[in-house]
Amino acid sequence: MDPKIAARFNDNILHSAMLLYDIPEGKISLLDGFESFIYEFERPDGRFILRIGHSRRRSPDLIRGEVDWINYLAAAGVTVAKAVLSQNGNLVEPIQDDQGNEFLCTAFVRAPGTEVKQPQLNEKFFIAYGRLLGRMHTLAKTYVPSNPAWKRYAWDDPINNTVERQMPAGEQLALEKYRQVFTHLRSLPCGPDGFGMIHQDAHPGNFFVDEDTIITLFDFDDCVYGHFIYDIAMVVFYAATKEKDPQGFAARFLPVFLSGYRQENRLDPLWLKEIPHFLKIREIDLFGAILFSFGESPTDRWCARYMQGRREKIGKDVPFLEFDWDSLGEYL
Repeated sequence: MDPKIAARFNDNILHSAMLLYDIPEGKISLLDGFESFIYEFERPDGRFILRIGHSRRRSPDLIRGEVDWINYLAAAGVTVAKAVLSQNGNLVEPIQDDQGNEFLCTAFVRAPGTEVKQPQLNEKFFIAYGRLLGRMHTLAKTYVPSNPAWKRYAWDDPINNTVERQMPAGEQLALEKYRQVFTHLRSLPCGPDGFGMIHQDAHPGNFFVDEDTIITLFDFDDCVYGHFIYDIAMVVFYAATKEKDPQGFAARFLPVFLSGYRQENRLDPLWLKEIPHFLKIREIDLFGAILFSFGESPTDRWCARYMQGRREKIGKDVPFLEFDWDSLGEYL
């Protein structure tokens, strides 16, 4: 989280948000949040998630665009955590931070289920995961924001290009590597069959799975107009960072995942060759974000493990994941 945003947050902001969403005292608890303050709360009508972001990151209209996309998907039967109205009937509620900006509150239905467990990492889950992304990409082809002012930005917009703002001054080599792959990816075609609204962060930390292997996706804060293969690459990225044998897991996971994806959306297999580039841009982006938020020695165990040897790998152009991507063409 931007330290300047964290420094502005206080109990008065939280109390104001609780009033806006009729949250009873003692029925709210803090969860982990990387870019926003995230809480879980209970009311007589159910369990919900409260997200308190800041206008330094997202404008109110950009957040309205996010929830418009979420609720469009939900209306089409996609299992996503739907946004809910405040007591004032608003999807986004601003709270002044007394420094000329605002904290922006949004609430969502809490997704059913729990984080995916190791025994659930089976063919049924892989297919469901692929179908979820495929269905979203199919719907993205016809999605039009309810209000033109709410339109989200593209993946290469300066708003999304946080590396240029967050990368420490001493990391010029990493920044140069980032710019090289960024330039390549900007040259890719943006036709409707391969480009549209994407989640951009559909990893297991952003969905729950129930006992029937129904996946409910949440945290659309980073949704952008981007290449569909980018969404798929992000699934690969976080799977690879979690597994002890990332190549072995990819070989087991990807054919089944893409078979599920193909049930809902078709994608030209030529896009597969771009996965390594999208993996690399996320690798460098995350490297810069962790340095910006936590410094050289992050206390978070996942971040600390990720950063081990990362600078050297980026500098030497080591592929994030060694894999025969062309071998997956038959599954798309």
